[in-house]
Amino acid sequence: MDEPRRGAGRSGIGQGILRGVRAALGVTLMTALVGCDHATKVVAKAALEGHAAVPVVDGVVELRYAQNPDIAFSALRLLGVRPPAGALAAGAIALLVVVAVLWVASRRKLSLAQHGGFAMVAAGAIGNVLDRVANGYVVDFIHVTRWPIFNVADIVIVFGVLLLAFGGRLGGRMETGGAPPSEPPCPPSGPSMQPW
Repeated sequence: MDEPRRGAGRSGIGQGILRGVRAALGVTLMTALVGCDHATKVVAKAALEGHAAVPVVDGVVELRYAQNPDIAFSALRLLGVRPPAGALAAGAIALLVVVAVLWVASRRKLSLAQHGGFAMVAAGAIGNVLDRVANGYVVDFIHVTRWPIFNVADIVIVFGVLLLAFGGRLGGRMETGGAPPSEPPCPPSGPSMQPW
């Protein structure tokens, strides 16, 4: 009969603690980003509503208050679609639930960067959902020339999606502690590697 490996239970406990710490960091990142988004929207409403745009980089970037009853970057308006505000709020909440389910379901296979990506997408979605539910619109205030007006939540979502898409290349899975999984060495080949 084989004896259980000494210390085998401790590594499982250590991995559980590590996952708990990473989850806490994800929730902290998400909370901080939602707070940042909300704070910038409050300041934008107080300082910009009813006033002329404020140039940041002349002719390129300006701060301009807008109430956006549409989705990110006013995409539906650009397509000529005008759904009711309640439908957008319900759709945004449903999308947030899908993001949360995907995050939980795939949490053990993700790199640390991808966990950050999910936290960012969730934070941006929460920031805009809170606006939409409370006001029926989202506060936008950053305007780049030849681009629709957007907000911090939109930026956070875009960077989160990029981390989800490319974050697997930045590091290994969570089970490997962030290090890429090791591969066995390739056998020697070629004329210079032949034995005498």
